[in-house]
Amino acid sequence: MPNRMTPDLLWKLPRVGKPVPDADGRRLIVPVTTWDVEANKSTARLWLKDTHGTRALTGEGSASNPQWSPDGETLLFLRRAPADDNAIGAEKSQIYRLPLSGGEPEKLTDMPLGVDDALWFPDGKRIAFVSGLHQDHLTIDATVEESKRRAESKVKVRASSDRFYRFWDDWVCDAPWQHFWSLDLATGEVTDLTPAMERFLPLMGVGGSWHISPDGDEIAFTANRTERPYHEMFMGVFRLKLEGSEPQHITDWPCSSAGTPRFSPNGKWIVYTAQQEQGFYADKQRVVAHDRDSGKHLVLTEPWDRSGSQYDFIDDKTLLIIAEDRGANAVYTLDFERAVNSPGEVEPQQVARGGWYDGVKIAGGRLFTTKQGIASPSETVSLKLDGTDERVESEFTRPLLAEAELGEFEEHYFKGAEGHDVQMWLLYPPGKKGEKNLPLLHLIHGGPHGVFGDQWHWRWCSQVFANAGYLCAMVNFHGSTSWGNEFAKCILTEWGKKPYEDIIAATDYLIEKGLADPDRTACAGGSYGGYMTAWIAGQTDRFKCLVNHAGVSDLQAQFARDVTPNREKALGGEPWGNQEGMDRYNPIRHSKGFKIPMLVLHGEKDYRVPYTQALETYNAYMAQQQEARLVVYEDENHWILKPQSSLHWWGEVLGWLKRYLG
Repeated sequence: MPNRMTPDLLWKLPRVGKPVPDADGRRLIVPVTTWDVEANKSTARLWLKDTHGTRALTGEGSASNPQWSPDGETLLFLRRAPADDNAIGAEKSQIYRLPLSGGEPEKLTDMPLGVDDALWFPDGKRIAFVSGLHQDHLTIDATVEESKRRAESKVKVRASSDRFYRFWDDWVCDAPWQHFWSLDLATGEVTDLTPAMERFLPLMGVGGSWHISPDGDEIAFTANRTERPYHEMFMGVFRLKLEGSEPQHITDWPCSSAGTPRFSPNGKWIVYTAQQEQGFYADKQRVVAHDRDSGKHLVLTEPWDRSGSQYDFIDDKTLLIIAEDRGANAVYTLDFERAVNSPGEVEPQQVARGGWYDGVKIAGGRLFTTKQGIASPSETVSLKLDGTDERVESEFTRPLLAEAELGEFEEHYFKGAEGHDVQMWLLYPPGKKGEKNLPLLHLIHGGPHGVFGDQWHWRWCSQVFANAGYLCAMVNFHGSTSWGNEFAKCILTEWGKKPYEDIIAATDYLIEKGLADPDRTACAGGSYGGYMTAWIAGQTDRFKCLVNHAGVSDLQAQFARDVTPNREKALGGEPWGNQEGMDRYNPIRHSKGFKIPMLVLHGEKDYRVPYTQALETYNAYMAQQQEARLVVYEDENHWILKPQSSLHWWGEVLGWLKRYLG
């Protein structure tokens, strides 16, 4: 008998990262993360695939950020120092160098706050990297002393005069300033390339947000372009010439945020993505070319109604792009030479689609990336640059998956709000495709400007829900991405209208087709998906139970979140203005209707949706003597990330669904 896809099996599966090929594509480095559930820790290892097979290059101590040297003889990577290492920066990632001819990794840095990312200079003699220094202590020695003072101080306090002072699960008001550095491999000398810079680099990770010019004389990077007190937090692209100059912000044309710069192989262009509409975080990412000599910016993809989120040059004449398209990821090529001569008149051409591609590395005439799907976790694949000849390059998850029974899925379109066609992925319990009267579980995605794609989800794995016996509906309601800008924008100030109507219409559609049992239906979602479950609770009693994870329940109290600009544009009001507009779709204002039993879960370190939102929802249920259960994880953020917390979360969620749906 095949194994069920249980939460325990989910945590046993390896998690495959983005591949890094060598220059000719014959050798491949693949990062793979495995979890020790008992220890509540992960280990990321680097694997080498070549003509001799696949073997691990690193063992104990998590390794990341693999980079081939220009001559292909040496591997650069980041590695966490062992916990018993008393050196500066112990347990922080540092740079290591591994000769592929044999030998042990050599540690190259001892930065006091660790290293966050690193790249080779084209000459192979230097390494550029990102590392932080404490605010007002912008030298290595001063940061070492400040770290000691903080560790010894009995006063634990945070203070700020900025509007932007915390993010996700960190207080950034006293976070280190990230600087760019160079390391001379011959002398070991470390040089701060941005000694006076006080800007935020991308806070969800700097990897892929900066690039080195082909001649090695310049770095282009992404950082905040707005100044203190950060009433807006717009990112921009900066150029840093390495002759001792200050970074120069170049994206000052009418755009909101810009980032992810890439130099063309001939060094003439810097390509980056940019958004234009302020206050709409899902505004499409336009591909823009910056002429390094003239300073001109050419918007190449304005008519194209997709977001070119990942890209790189095939050669000086062609750009390869990965973008969302109708609930999947697709590969496109753009005739760059024609596009810069006729900006906005040449659209990218789709060459491959299906599943979810992630990562762009081009070598030996092929694209190396990862691919995942609803029925398959990420593995490394490669394609010819015309989208053909897709090859599976790794099989780290196959041994365990071969023993597991997975559900089959279908793509459906139905008539949603205003009679529009709305897409939905439908996943059946294993072996039950096409069966009638199955218990229905709506999985509602976050955002709201997100998407339930044809992808494997490690935290909300639809296959685990399907293996528990539920018909899983994943509706890409109005507001979802990958159907164009207008489809995503149409829910601004009306969070509870069209998406709610879409979910109700999907329920009716599945019942009318006989697939769903009308007496056994439920909804579960996180973040905005949690908001929607709270909104549903106040609008209808047709569902048997609800699961609300990290959900917004009170749009006014949600002003305590980490990022507060442009709330009026998204929600229809602000606490001091147009409260009526905000309250139209505010779940707590409709809480008199709360009757459907609700499981409320949250992480106490969640600054995106403060966990008091969960308390407010739960208290409204309790005050009205309605059925509810509250589960709060004191050391988790917006996501439940630790294995043991996750297994507990799954136990609560599946137990709640079983109680009401069977």
